[in-house]
Formats: sequence, structure tokens, C-alpha cells
Amino acid sequence: MTVTLESPNVKTATETRVYGIRHHGPGSARSLRAALDEFVPDAILIEGPSDADPLVALAASEYMHPPVALLAYSTAAPSNAAFWPFAVFSPEWQAIQWAAAHNVSATFCDLPASQTIGVKPAEDEKREERDPLVRLAAAAGYDDAERWWDAIVESTSDAESFDAITEAMASLRETSYIDSRTLQREAYMRQTLRKAIKAGSQRIAVVCGAWHAPALTGTLGPATADARLLKGLPKTKTSLTWVPWTHSRLASRSGYGAGITSPGWYHHLFTETEHPIVRWLTKVARVLRAEDLPVSSAHVIESVRLTETLAAMRSRPLAGLSEVTEATRAVLCDGDDVLLALITNKLVVGEKLGAVPDETPTVPLDADLRARARTLRLKQTPSAMKLDLDLRKPNDLAKSQLLHRLLLIGIGWGTITDSEVRSTGTFRETWTLEWQPEFSVSVVEAAMWGTTVEAAAEAKILDRAGNDDTTLGELTNLLERALIADLADVLPQLLKIVETAAALDHDVAHLLAAVPPLTRTMRYGDVRGTDTAAITHVADSLLVRICAGLGSAVGNLDDDSASTLRTLIDDTHASVMTRDDATTSDRWMTALESISHRSDVHGLLVGRIVRLLRDAGRISESDSATRLSHALSIGAEPAAKAAWVEGFLAGGGLLLVHDRELLRLLDDWLASLGGQDFIDALPLLRRTFGSFETGERHAIGQAVRSPGTTQRNSVQQVDPERGRIAMAAVAQILGFSQ
Repeated sequence: MTVTLESPNVKTATETRVYGIRHHGPGSARSLRAALDEFVPDAILIEGPSDADPLVALAASEYMHPPVALLAYSTAAPSNAAFWPFAVFSPEWQAIQWAAAHNVSATFCDLPASQTIGVKPAEDEKREERDPLVRLAAAAGYDDAERWWDAIVESTSDAESFDAITEAMASLRETSYIDSRTLQREAYMRQTLRKAIKAGSQRIAVVCGAWHAPALTGTLGPATADARLLKGLPKTKTSLTWVPWTHSRLASRSGYGAGITSPGWYHHLFTETEHPIVRWLTKVARVLRAEDLPVSSAHVIESVRLTETLAAMRSRPLAGLSEVTEATRAVLCDGDDVLLALITNKLVVGEKLGAVPDETPTVPLDADLRARARTLRLKQTPSAMKLDLDLRKPNDLAKSQLLHRLLLIGIGWGTITDSEVRSTGTFRETWTLEWQPEFSVSVVEAAMWGTTVEAAAEAKILDRAGNDDTTLGELTNLLERALIADLADVLPQLLKIVETAAALDHDVAHLLAAVPPLTRTMRYGDVRGTDTAAITHVADSLLVRICAGLGSAVGNLDDDSASTLRTLIDDTHASVMTRDDATTSDRWMTALESISHRSDVHGLLVGRIVRLLRDAGRISESDSATRLSHALSIGAEPAAKAAWVEGFLAGGGLLLVHDRELLRLLDDWLASLGGQDFIDALPLLRRTFGSFETGERHAIGQAVRSPGTTQRNSVQQVDPERGRIAMAAVAQILGFSQ
């Protein structure tokens, strides 16, 4: 078709063809390649941000492997970003590749990213009809627009289909609402087309979404009308680059507006031109065999036959995803939808991760991260991967330090998980690595802190430590993380900040919260060969102040405060015991002993302290039983007694299994409770016993039922009157007459 400009001064010898495509469709991509081979344009305009034109040349690099995406972000606020993804089967990507192969100019023609990032949708855009293709699909007898497009367009390759698509879209647009943003975008595309014509291009191909095609065909009209639409659009200073992308992020279930349901299937259709159905079902069989499922060649053959039969019954030229899925479910999965979901995740959607060349423009931090990952042989994979590290090995230690530094600057490439390798030391770490495309934005955001991962982590941790709102416990946690990440240059500064904060903080709860991270820091220092003398000094001074102030901090607390302090005491006690220093342990135990006899301390705390002293051997088993008996016999409320029991027993059900005297005391007390007293104490008791393992609760029940466990083994008295009432109710329920 020929596009004309309404201007008497412009010659109209340029031939322009508009190809309305689906943004991620293998049929559209293959048809477009055929159409370009036939038309042989000398310029191609592609729907995409026009300020990304300098990056087009990189798409021809041998090291660029889709899926990839154009990333545009606000230079002042990198979190304000947008992506334009491309797969190998995206028609726009194929247009770029065709232009590179034929030495033809390829440029983007949509609104620049600087005028789209951060722009809130107008009210009329919010009312936009999201998928006008639904009406076309319904007219063709399809209840799913995606299935209709897949059947009509994606399963075929016809260079002549574009005119029909444009005509259909034009009919739809006549009765559809078109929002203001779409009108602005189309005005900009027409302006770009006008510039290409004036620049002297003779044969121009325009590749855009099918919905926009009618707006770019025929007479372009006066430029002044489009200029008015574009006047006054806000601009933001932006930076653009290429970043790796994944098939799963192309899927509609990821929330991507132009997403498709089956990127893995579309990739297969585009790349496997010979016997695509046979090759696909062979892939399905391979995935199932990897799960140790018995799938033979006969299964594959039968599933191919069923697929072709279904396609013939439905008058389809080539089997589509629906036919393949039905055959997979019936033959290869034996009707099991769980196995079908596995195939959907691994193949139909897939997790292919793209790659970009090293010369792609990026922030220095990203370049350093890539170099470090390459040196350490850490691959950015889109699917979760377990990584077991032995910190005694230099290379594994370096991997651990890099991953910890990335966590400090907000890049969660790795997360620490429970290790499957049995180890009683601190020299092992297990990570789960999973690279997400959005981390590219996180890297840009973190670039403000430094040009390398190490420098950025140091700057970020010092910034957080210098915040006035950072508590002492948080400071010691930062100190621990700095040591784990091997940020040796900031340790002296952090220690000074911690010491200053500790000297000014008189809250015992804050001091208690600071001890466990310091103790862990000393242990990590031992593994990593770091000098922790200064950290030990800080920890010792904190414990001295805690022991001096603990007595006044535990008096007359309410339930919530007592529960919070009990947790802090538990954590500090575990830290002191782990450290295994005689002087430190004695100082701590002495402080606990001074509290264990006081009557003004909440029962939850006293019970817990008695239990800690008993476990540490500071009081005998008989002494702890006597204290339990005394706590349960004094004239306190049942709820207060239950709190004492909760503190004493929490997390230790086996104690009652092995100490029958304690079990007898507790059983006698429970049996002595009246109706209302039992109801009042029940929530605390349920919480206490609910924390025990199932096996522990079962063993306690067996012990209570065993002869000699308690002093109450007499036969329970039967109340005949209550029994008669119960039997009458049962008879009425069962329909028996009395």
C-alpha cells in the first residue's frame, strides 16, 4: 500500500507497508520474515521506545540471546522503570534481525521512554477495553481469544494475511473505545513515519501491534493535528539498556500486560520447523522420564496420532497447543493433572534465560557483579538451584561473601536455606540461587552506593548504621553481617558506633538483643580467620551491664512485656552457653539466680529462669521440683501458675517424660483445679503443650496412664443419673424409642 502526505511540497513516491502483528507470536514472526523478504524495504520502523535507537545495533551481536528486554529507568529514581521484552519468536525481534542481515536501517517509532516512564494512566485509559479480539474470537465460535489467534494466525505462516488482519482491526476500532494514550502513541508513530519519508526512504516497513495498524495506513493526514496531541507531554531524564529476560516473565500469569500463555510452546513452534508436534511430544516424554515415570516410544507415537486426529476433527491445518495438551494428558500423563501442570511449568511456559553482550551499556556496579560472578563460576539461572558451600575452601568462601554483600544492597539473588549436608560446625552454608530479571533494576538502584559490590555494601551498611533510628540490636546485627560479608574496612567504624550506642543505651532489653549477634560474629570470625578481640570486648562490657541491670528490669511486668523479655533471655542464654567461657557463664548464671527467688517477678520469667538453671546444673532436679511445687501451691491465680508452668516447660516436653516427679506434681495441680479455674488456665496450658512435638505429647500421655505415675489411680465414680440423661440423648439421635 502507498502512504501519502497531505502537503503540496512533498513528493509521494515512497511505498509504505504496515504489518500488524501480535507482539509475541511465532506465526506473526514467520509471516513477517516472509513479507520482508518479498517487500525488501530500505527502512524498518518498529513499535518500541524511540530513544532506544542507539541500542538496536547490539541486537545483532552474536552474544545477544533472547529472551531479552529493553530496560528504561529514571536516572534520578531507578526504581521508576519499564521493560520492553523480546523473545526469538517476537516479530519485532525478527524485524531487527532481518534489518541487520540486510544492512537496512531499523529504528523504533513509539513514544520515547522519557515520555512514558512514570506517567499515570488517564481516566479514559483506565476504561480501555483490554482485549478487543474477544469479539472476533466469539464471531468465529471461540470462547477464548488466545485460542482463536493461535488457530488462525500462529499456526500458519502467510505473508498475505496482514491486510486481512488490518481490515479486521479497522472494523473493530469503529465500535471500540480508544483511550487518549493510544491516540498519542499513534500520533507519534505517524510523525516518525513522516520523518522517514522526508528523509528519502523509498520502501518503508512499519511493524506494530495489529491494533495500531489501521491508524498508520492510508493517508496520514496533516501533521499539525498529531503535533497538537503530542504537545506538552511530560519528560523524564532516562537511561536505557538491554537486560536478560525469561520466558516465565513473558507469560500472562506473571502480570505482563502483553503476556502470552505459552512462551515455551511458541519458542518451539518458531525454532522447530520440521515435525514440530513429534519433536514437542518427544520433549514431553523426556521431562516425564526425568521424573522416573515409565514413558516409552509407543506412548509418544500414540500421542502424536491422537494429536493429529484431534486437529483433523477440528479442521485445523496444524495441531495447536490445545490438541497437544489433550493428547499429553490422555496418553503421556494418564489423565493426571499434576503431571500435566509439571509439563506446563517446564515446557509450555519454560524458564529460558537470555543473555546480553558485555559491551551493553550498564552501570559500573553491574559490570563488577558480572565479572565477580564469572570469576566465581556463579551462573545466573532463572530456576532455583541449591548451592552448598564449605567455608574452609577459598572459592566457596568468596561465593558466600559475594552473596552476603548482594543481600546487603538489596539484591536477593541468593537466600540461605537449611542445609541437606550434615554438619555440626559453622563452616557450611546452603544457598538457593534464583536470578530474576527485576534484579537488573535493583542493581541500578544500588549503583548509587558504589561502583563495585564491595564498595556499595560498605557504603550501604555504614549509612544504615549512622541512622538515628537504628537500635543497638540492629547495629550488632549489621556488625555480624559486615563480618560475614568480609567488609573488613568498615568493621572499626561499626565497632565505634556500637560502643557509643551501647554506652548511651540503658534499656536492658536493647542490651539483651545485642548480645546474640555479637556472639555469632565471634563464631563466624573463628571460621573466617578474623581478629574478633574488639568484638569480644564489646560483648563482655554489654554482659556486665546486663547482669547489673537485669534485676531492676524484670520487676512488675505485664504479660506481653514478660513474654518479650523471656525470648530475649532465652536468646542471650543460648549465646552465653555457645560461647562456653567460664567467667562469662558464671556472671550470667549468678544474675539469673538472684532473680529466681523473687516474688515480684512474673511467673513466666521465674519459671523460665528456674528451667535454665536446672538445665545448666546450677540447681538440682529435686530443687527444681520443689520450686515447681511451691509455685503451684501458693495462693496465686490459676493463670499466674499456668504462666510459671509455661515458662518452665516451654520447648521441653521430654522433661516431663523422664522426670516423673515433675509430671506427678503437674498432674495433681491440674486435677485440683475447679471448673472456672481450669477454663482460665486452659489457654496458657494449651499453648505450652501445643509447642511440644507430637511424639513428646504422646509419651507424656502414656506416662500419665502408666500405673504408679500419679497418686490418683482409683476407679472413677459413675453417676447413674448423668448416664441416664446421656443415653436418652443418644437414643433420640439414633431414632430408638425408650
